[in-house]
Amino acid sequence: MEPLFGDDVLPRPAVALPEGAHHVPGFLSLEQQRWIVERFDEWAAGPVPLHSTVIGTHSMSVRTVCLGWHWHAGGYSREAVDVNGRRVLEVPGWVVRLGRAALDAVGDPHAGRYTPDAVLANLYDAQAHMGLHQDRDEQSLAPVVSLSIGDACRFRIGTPQTRARPHWDLELRSGDLFVFGGPSRLAFHGVRSVLPGTAPQGCGLSGHRLNLTLRMTGLSD
Repeated sequence: MEPLFGDDVLPRPAVALPEGAHHVPGFLSLEQQRWIVERFDEWAAGPVPLHSTVIGTHSMSVRTVCLGWHWHAGGYSREAVDVNGRRVLEVPGWVVRLGRAALDAVGDPHAGRYTPDAVLANLYDAQAHMGLHQDRDEQSLAPVVSLSIGDACRFRIGTPQTRARPHWDLELRSGDLFVFGGPSRLAFHGVRSVLPGTAPQGCGLSGHRLNLTLRMTGLSD
């Protein structure tokens, strides 16, 4: 017999987060998730393919495709200098509108002026993870907007000062929104592990986790 209330029905306990960090479960509907996955497939078939970024001599376990600005070990560039030298796709208008809606959902008073000019779309398989790091290659300290689709993950965010404690752990599921800005804009954060088989039916993705991070770089050509 199926349980009366599964984990997908019961509300998740709220996790107390540091100032400037916000978690909004279920921000994206299943229909929106499927549509974004279709757009991601188009991006990955574009001028710069899905690739693993090399940091030093180490290839990251996640695979990435970028929009607007291409992120690599040296920072940002318009062309994928570490892949094939081609210019990345532009950030579409709907992504800007989505970013503004995300900040509005967490009560950011500057939501209407948020104009992300870079998107990192990261694809995680069951073994992928991302160590604790800071997003500090941007000149702007506008919030980072993070959207999850597919398998859930164990996510950790700390402080801007150290990778050590204190830190806060939570589970990000398909459709969840996470925003970090203000005092948490430069906080160390990472993905400890992916939880295989947790993607909801109908999200458009199974066996992987897709994470879109929207940023304002503050850069100009």
